[in-house]
Amino acid sequence: MREKPKDESRLLHMIEAIDNIMEFTQDVDSESYKKNKVLRFAVIKNLEIIGEAAYLLTKEFREAHSEVEWHVIIGMRHVLVHGYYRIRDEIVWATITQELQPLKKQVMQILESNG
Repeated sequence: MREKPKDESRLLHMIEAIDNIMEFTQDVDSESYKKNKVLRFAVIKNLEIIGEAAYLLTKEFREAHSEVEWHVIIGMRHVLVHGYYRIRDEIVWATITQELQPLKKQVMQILESNG
């Protein structure tokens, strides 16, 4: 049986997904984002990965790092996966432009403090 990925691996998955989104949306504005179906699907998939990785962190780890709004990240993942019909491009774009870099910074700080 394979060993379950540890919390550190989940954080690295989050960083990779954030980096993917930042790469995909570099030099893209919100209107271009809305018009590009492939880009929207790529971004949404990576946001799902971020949320799933956060969801799979141990409860103890999330409690020890309560400065991160894990419930918000996980909640967004649930909407993207289960409430796909409620996805709004404006909210996804705001997440990309306002939330991902601060989240990456928080996750990097956690990794550095635990390493």
